[in-house]
Amino acid sequence: MIPHISRLLELWRIAAHYRLDTLFAAEELPEKARHALNFIRLHPAAWSSRERKNPLKLKEALEEMGPLAIKLGQLLSTRRDLIPPEVLQQLVLLQDRVKPFDSDVAKARIQQSLKADVNTLFARFDAQPLAAASIAQVHTAALHDGREVVVKVTRPDIRTQILQDFEILEWLGATLEKRLEAARALHLSEIIQDYRQIILNELDLTLEADNTRRMRHYFTGSSMMYVPEVYMDSKDVMVAERITGVPISDTATFDQMGMNRADLAEKGLTIFFTQVFRDNFFHADMHPGNVFVETINPANPRFIALDCAIMGELSKHDQMTVARMLLAVMNSNFMQLIQIVHQAGWIPPGTDQDALAREMRRTVGPMVSKPMSELDFAGILIQVMDIARRFHLEIPPQLMLLLKTLVHVEGLGTDLYPDLDIWKLAKPILTDWIKANMNPVKNMKEIGQQIPDLLLGAQDLPSLMIDSLNGLKNQSAWHSRQLNELQSMRLQMEHQQKRSWMFGSIMAILLSIAIIAPWYVSIVLIVLASLLAVWRLAK
Repeated sequence: MIPHISRLLELWRIAAHYRLDTLFAAEELPEKARHALNFIRLHPAAWSSRERKNPLKLKEALEEMGPLAIKLGQLLSTRRDLIPPEVLQQLVLLQDRVKPFDSDVAKARIQQSLKADVNTLFARFDAQPLAAASIAQVHTAALHDGREVVVKVTRPDIRTQILQDFEILEWLGATLEKRLEAARALHLSEIIQDYRQIILNELDLTLEADNTRRMRHYFTGSSMMYVPEVYMDSKDVMVAERITGVPISDTATFDQMGMNRADLAEKGLTIFFTQVFRDNFFHADMHPGNVFVETINPANPRFIALDCAIMGELSKHDQMTVARMLLAVMNSNFMQLIQIVHQAGWIPPGTDQDALAREMRRTVGPMVSKPMSELDFAGILIQVMDIARRFHLEIPPQLMLLLKTLVHVEGLGTDLYPDLDIWKLAKPILTDWIKANMNPVKNMKEIGQQIPDLLLGAQDLPSLMIDSLNGLKNQSAWHSRQLNELQSMRLQMEHQQKRSWMFGSIMAILLSIAIIAPWYVSIVLIVLASLLAVWRLAK
């Protein structure tokens, strides 16, 4: 059953009212997508709409649709290579220029959440929001000791709508998994469930505060990135250090200040690989509204990480798998790539690995040794997903967040410095990380660190052995009883078969004699056979 039909009808009305069908020419879209445009036009709201000439209609439509639609717009806003300029201008505004809610509501939420009056908490609180996004908005303020801060406040009453929209997405994901093999290979339902939890976590600013403190710890004293300090936090409010910088998309300011954009791009990519492999804690929502660059020292600028609500982590096994896969691609060793994927358990038995290697070489091979300006991670990702569908590959859901982040990184890097050689920079980083993690001395040290836990666990070893032996004993007794019962049943069946054979033989003899005997003898024999049959059934 389709969930929340009223919500689906509302989304249809919004799309029709803002005439989203007029954003793209029908001939530029795939044939299946054209049906969606026709469906939008069927709604009565489209017939009288005057939004056809409104340049901000997409931004306003996504705002009205809610937080999930805004998140989608933020993701697309980094894809200058895929989105027409006039549409991109609207999507960029969703990074920090969403319609704000009333400042009196913000003050009330701050006071209720931090259990103190705004004037007690701050020497100054600016009612005009500095920025507004899908989940929260930000106000500037000052503490009583003079420190400038930003105050992040979550939007009121959005949890219910988010839960409704995810129920619709879960229904859609389950439907697609039933009909499309690619959706099953991607574990689409699991991805939606994971993303649901990520977005719900984003509503709790205590989690963002903890993430920010953790990332600040990893980059303390770093010349590459600065993470602001968090001063106060609660479920709905976070107060943090105010920073001085500009969004990563503001390339005009970089040029005006004489910043080396090539060095800046290399630094940004190094930060990404450092987060993924050194810290195993990477920023997974890297649109320009969340990534700034310091302007205090143009000769050696640092990145500034904001909004650490959506973070990604991989298991050690997945970290090693991803690193080895990337190195295999960089070395154009596609048979090794397939072996790595096979060892990870992503390839089902019986797959033609040679054919799979040829497909990966055809699809992924051309991207090696190309500058950032010629790379298209999104397009390559779509082709890889198609290969996964055709070869029934299993792609773990936990890697999809990393792939989404790679799409973000590519979009940001293309704008910042299109000629960046991503492979030249990444190869030594990955090689060093793999060597360090496969170092036998390090592995022995890790085993040594686990010895106290092993010794403590050894105290329970005798009781565990006794429990196991008792379990085996009980299991053996159960198997003996089962064997005896099976043997008894077999003997009964053999005896029954013998009796059935003897009964059948006697009945056949009686009936044969009845056919050739006189009529009065035949009657006696038939009666006798009937009595034998009744007796047999009774047995």
